[in-house]
Amino acid sequence: MSYVSEVPAASPEEAASHFFRRLSVETDCADVHHAITHHEQDFVLLHVVGSAQTFAHCHLPGALHLPHSMMTAERMARWPADTLFVVYCAGPHCNGADRAALKLARLGLAVKIMIGGITGWEDEGYTFASGESEAAF
Repeated sequence: MSYVSEVPAASPEEAASHFFRRLSVETDCADVHHAITHHEQDFVLLHVVGSAQTFAHCHLPGALHLPHSMMTAERMARWPADTLFVVYCAGPHCNGADRAALKLARLGLAVKIMIGGITGWEDEGYTFASGESEAAF
């Protein structure tokens, strides 16, 4: 018996429930890229870590720079209540997107993390944007 099969697999129903829950709180670089490039972006993309200078140097196209430390109920109320936010950070070694997602969820907002962050975006070979694009408050 291998380590793989030592713990029995979940039932198909349990697995379906698990993966549905997981997909309800995360998305990936390919799905975000597809939405952006096919004009299907139905979410606000937030770059949630780093300085304005770092953001201006390199970020995902269409993203707004709003560090998780600056997210407040007042700031977020400027978007419609049913807005879906997709947050990303530097990559798997960074928990800034988790912090932002937690903060947004606690504010009662819909949120998903883009797994992989900037590292994942680069790994996929997608292009980056540069220049100022901060959330105007």
